[in-house]
Amino acid sequence: MNTVSATSFLASKKLTLSDPDWVRYALIGLSLSIIGLFLILPLLTVLIEAFAKGWTAYSASLTHPDALAAMRLTLLVAVVTVPLTTMFGVSAAWAIARFDFRGKSLLITLIDLPFSVSPVIAGLVYVLIFGAQGWLGPWFSAHDIKIIFAVPGIILATLFVTFPFVARELIPLMQEIGHEEEEAALSLGASGWQTFFKVTMPNVKWGLLNGVLLCNARAMGEFGAVSVVSGHIRGLTNTLPLHVEVSYNEYDFVGSFAGASVLAALAVVTLVFKTALEWKQNQELKATRQAVE
Repeated sequence: MNTVSATSFLASKKLTLSDPDWVRYALIGLSLSIIGLFLILPLLTVLIEAFAKGWTAYSASLTHPDALAAMRLTLLVAVVTVPLTTMFGVSAAWAIARFDFRGKSLLITLIDLPFSVSPVIAGLVYVLIFGAQGWLGPWFSAHDIKIIFAVPGIILATLFVTFPFVARELIPLMQEIGHEEEEAALSLGASGWQTFFKVTMPNVKWGLLNGVLLCNARAMGEFGAVSVVSGHIRGLTNTLPLHVEVSYNEYDFVGSFAGASVLAALAVVTLVFKTALEWKQNQELKATRQAVE
């Protein structure tokens, strides 16, 4: 069947390819039901429980010293891990997309490792390495350096679970873009850094921003790996997710759901920024296509 006859055949069968109205409405209703049950309802529950005893109790829970310490630690972990993860992701994506070298497949596998390993197992590995009875623990103890049950251990555990995000956003993007523009810039006399910042980065900026956004969300919300290495020390090693768990276990439901409301707000803000980035990217693509045409 040639192209013309195939097109005519599909045109004649157009009505049979479209779904009945009841199928579309059923799928839309099912999607909205799932969103309402697994997204909207939990968020409403968090807000209702957080404000169950009024605004005064809610604000008092968030301004409690333990809650403030947990929020500060969460922000500190994000501030440290996100730049490090970004630098690693950009470097790894650049190396994988632009060069062929021994161990390339192994590097890609290692980047994907946190997606397949439970965060709890990752935290346990850090305990076995840096704990008091671990491989390196006695040396660190002898030099009065605390890794496990301290902030450095929390940062290491968070780095493990977050470092694939930026790399995984950039690797396929750089491979798809290719390196013709970079070679052209180099041939015209641009330096390596000039080529990187004026050619490479503008081409991958939306993927980079999206990866950084997802990395930040994971860093602030990580629970499993951090729970293992933190020691749950109030005011010192409890991040906000751990503070929520401790408050709930102690029947401080307002404090627990107040902390959860902050995490939910961060999740909503992340979704808003992600949607805005996608919209801005689509607008830029449309403008580029119109300029080419």
